Amino acid sequence: MKLILASGSPRRKELLGKLQIPFEVIVSECDESLPADTPAESAAELLAVRKAAAVAKLHPDAVVIGADTTVILDDDILGKPQDEADCKRMLSMLSGRMHKVVTGVAVFWDGHSASFADETQVQFYPLSNAEIEAYAASGEPYDKAGAYGIQGLGAMLVAGIHGDYYNVVGLPVARLARQLRSFHLI
Repeated sequence: MKLILASGSPRRKELLGKLQIPFEVIVSECDESLPADTPAESAAELLAVRKAAAVAKLHPDAVVIGADTTVILDDDILGKPQDEADCKRMLSMLSGRMHKVVTGVAVFWDGHSASFADETQVQFYPLSNAEIEAYAASGEPYDKAGAYGIQGLGAMLVAGIHGDYYNVVGLPVARLARQLRSFHLI
């Protein structure tokens, strides 16, 4: 069966590659707006299902994987920063605090679907204004939820994690592999 990753994220592409199974990438063009009453912890899984469903509809013969990652602080979702001021605001909010990173994953195949969400707790060091300024100036945080990438320079901001590191990067690949095996898809 053909395997499709319904995400344009280079990080997810790299992580799915760890399964050593051929796949192709088809970016989903689904609506990513959330209803106002969506609980923060449910948002990533809901969006993963939407992404996978949109691509599966066009490729019913494939196994389609969708994913979405949210950064949650005090029940608020911190999306991708809109500009430098927004980036600095988010980093200031995260400074010295624990937050959650939730990645939702959905798999569609042969008329079936399943989804799950994985959560990792991330603790930031207290950040000085100079550290925030330098990281914002690096250009790295602007395409990442919560305004940081743990796999890059953002690693210097993180005091520790509890949970799956790859979940924070954008795809809990070990749990996904177990799910795919349980459905006899790999």
